[in-house]
Amino acid sequence: QVLLVESGGGLVQAGGSRRLSCVDSGGTFSSSIMGWFRQTPGKEREFVAAISWSGGSTKYADSVKGRFTISRAKNRMYLQMNSLKPEDTAAYYCAATPGDELYSRVREYVYWSLGTQVTVSS
Repeated sequence: QVLLVESGGGLVQAGGSRRLSCVDSGGTFSSSIMGWFRQTPGKEREFVAAISWSGGSTKYADSVKGRFTISRAKNRMYLQMNSLKPEDTAAYYCAATPGDELYSRVREYVYWSLGTQVTVSS
């Protein structure tokens, strides 16, 4: 069983920073593509960032480029969020899947966390 548990959500003021963490209790981070997604009520879950199993390759959505940084280390993955905007408010999910591509679609990921809420106030 693969269990992804994330933490770090909460309330932050616009312009501030927040770091999300995702822990893989099943030990699959070392050989899986990892990604971050976010979703708001009434909208489809959207891609935020992805990282290769080695951590050497990353991919970002245009909306977060230059502000968010994805990283991983052993059994943990992080999403450093800087210069946060109210439009970044959403439930954030970490995901993993076997493969060798920096996937950006929900259907391409197999394992998911339950999500953590990030609210950015103006």
